[in-house]
Amino acid sequence: MKKLFLFFIALCCHTGFSQKTILDTISSQKLNEDREIKIGLPPSYQKNLKQSYPVLVLLDGDFLFDPFQGALSYGYYWDDLPEVIIVAISQNKNNEREADCATEPTTGLPDEKGEKFFEFIGMELLPYVQKNFRCAPFRMIAGLDTTAGFMNCYLYKDDPIFNAYISMSPELPAGMEEQIPERLAAIQKHIFYYQSSSDGDVKKMRTRIQAMDEAIKKIKVPTLNYLYDDFKGASHYSLVLHSIPSALYQIFSVYQPISTTEFQEKIAPLPSGYVDYLVKKYDILEKALGLKVQIRLNDFKAIEAAILKNKAYAEFDQLAQLANKNYPKTMLANYELGQMYEKTGDVAKAVKSYQNAFQQLEIGDLTKDMMLERADELKKNLPKKGKKGKEEPVVEETPPADAAPTETPTTDTPPAETPTEEKKP
Repeated sequence: MKKLFLFFIALCCHTGFSQKTILDTISSQKLNEDREIKIGLPPSYQKNLKQSYPVLVLLDGDFLFDPFQGALSYGYYWDDLPEVIIVAISQNKNNEREADCATEPTTGLPDEKGEKFFEFIGMELLPYVQKNFRCAPFRMIAGLDTTAGFMNCYLYKDDPIFNAYISMSPELPAGMEEQIPERLAAIQKHIFYYQSSSDGDVKKMRTRIQAMDEAIKKIKVPTLNYLYDDFKGASHYSLVLHSIPSALYQIFSVYQPISTTEFQEKIAPLPSGYVDYLVKKYDILEKALGLKVQIRLNDFKAIEAAILKNKAYAEFDQLAQLANKNYPKTMLANYELGQMYEKTGDVAKAVKSYQNAFQQLEIGDLTKDMMLERADELKKNLPKKGKKGKEEPVVEETPPADAAPTETPTTDTPPAETPTEEKKP
């Protein structure tokens, strides 16, 4: 219910994170007609000219475009969801959605105009979008009831053209509740599959949806990411507003910054390999979603907190190398090295690292004053020569209180060395 409330806020508010909308028409040889489409470009599309974006194809684009755009805009704002190119197909004229989604009664395969519409999407629409816009290889498709059932036909291909499917209360063609689970188990590529129903859904449709859900849940393959939502108190149409944010957050869960929960349950309990965890997280993001994203500063701070919590100070060296790769002109890398030397008792090298950081660009809550203060404080612990020229022993002191990065939490206050999600004002 909280997600739904926030979703309504996103629909009602106009922010700087709005998409540019383009109305276009494709002259289709497959359909032998012109078909209207609406394209929503990401907020950063005109600024980040080297960035490519995942593509979301919406069947029933006449009424699904706005709710999807609202949910995505809200996710963009908090950096919980990546920016996406939305391609909405108009199907509202002359009962087009029924004709577009026609299937053969016994096989459940696209038939008559349905076969032409099926080919239109794969052979005309997607090539047109790829030619004219900067598209990442990750593609999604979404629909409701009739269109949701029809879009499942793309899973019958040996190499499906879509990576993610958002099937909201699907009206399943013949045999699909048995065939789709078989296909999901056999497909070699990584597939995200979401479907939903509700206790207020159409009963004859709901029975078959639940049967398919039971079959899919028995599939144990690492390539399938599956989620089924059965909403309480929602009707056939209102379940859409529940489904959209749930589906998007399922598909893009790997994109989200490290949360307090992820830190406490997955990262902090690790005996080692905290930096490896961070590298793998972003490697998966690139391989699964086709998105090459700069590692967030907040995620650096999460791994830093894990290193401090578990006293794995040697990993600061690896973290510094990663920082230098992602933020080469900033003080982040030298700051991480300074922490390693400070925690391992090499005071002289720690002072030098903080002094080097002082000469670089500030980043996040790391400032020149902070680096200078750390260096000056540690200088007090440097060895001093006695009267006979011998070095006096180093007296270790407790590091400054700000050694472990903390942030103001958005919910319950986590432990002192636990990262919190960095949010925009």
